[in-house]
Amino acid sequence: MLHKLEEMFEWVIWRSRMVVLLAVVFGLMGSIILFIVASMDIYDVTKETISNILHHVHPEGFHEKIVAGIIGAVDLYLIAVVLLIFAFGLYELFISEIDEASNQSNKNKVLTIYSLDQLKDKIAKVIVMVLVVSFFQKVLHTSFTTPLEMLYFAVSITALAGGLFFLSKVGGGHH
Repeated sequence: MLHKLEEMFEWVIWRSRMVVLLAVVFGLMGSIILFIVASMDIYDVTKETISNILHHVHPEGFHEKIVAGIIGAVDLYLIAVVLLIFAFGLYELFISEIDEASNQSNKNKVLTIYSLDQLKDKIAKVIVMVLVVSFFQKVLHTSFTTPLEMLYFAVSITALAGGLFFLSKVGGGHH
């Protein structure tokens, strides 16, 4: 009797992992939405740029607006990638290996996840890139008026470069 109860309990626990499918489905939906929105942002920037060029108009802040729009879209693309990696990783860790991916002769295994730590590493690296892009987006709208502000800017760029360097050294065995 106890053995039968144990088997039933283990069957329920094992099947309960399917709740992860909610995170997988909605992670994929979020990723697709962000890819679409970012693409629409790039389209809008392109349309406005072409319109200004055709009408020989060069409004004030034209370059900054273009760069800010594109960087904003890149930021959304990176967040979409985080959600994509998250969805693929959860699926492979909790549900099943993705047969389509394993059948590919392609050596690119960016979406192949073997452990929760590897999933966290991949997501963390993309999140750091999102933060770097967001930083540069904010810098575009910042005016530096004193030498001390310029020094802070230089130090922050150096810290970012150092952080990216060390980040590239972490988790190198997973690729």
